[in-house]
Amino acid sequence: MQANDVRVLKGAAIPTLAVGLVAVVVAVIFAGLQGAFGALIGIALVGVFFTVGLAAVSWAGRISPAMMMMAAVATYAVKVLLIIALLKAFESATAFHPRAFALTVVACTVAWTVGEMRGFMKLKLLYVEPEARISGQGHP
Repeated sequence: MQANDVRVLKGAAIPTLAVGLVAVVVAVIFAGLQGAFGALIGIALVGVFFTVGLAAVSWAGRISPAMMMMAAVATYAVKVLLIIALLKAFESATAFHPRAFALTVVACTVAWTVGEMRGFMKLKLLYVEPEARISGQGHP
């Protein structure tokens, strides 16, 4: 990962962790230790899924912008489908509180997405090369 990617990762992970910790406290209050366990699993799931997705997009970005876009769309689709599948699979779990798990996953996903968008906006990356030469324009 490049330095910019690490900054985006931090910008997304910190608010997600904060939201996740609030979710754990709320889950303990309303569902006890099973709720806390479900919330912790939800935080871990979002953290792993979205970190792997960001790493994949970062890697693809070093190859080409088109590859980066394909990786972003593909990882997003895979994450959404896997999260939906896991929420459905765990809806009747007894080892942890499924509702605490589901609500934490949703809240942390929103927090990660907002943090990641904010992180990218703060990078101020150029989308035009200032010194780029355009072929056929007669530059010396």
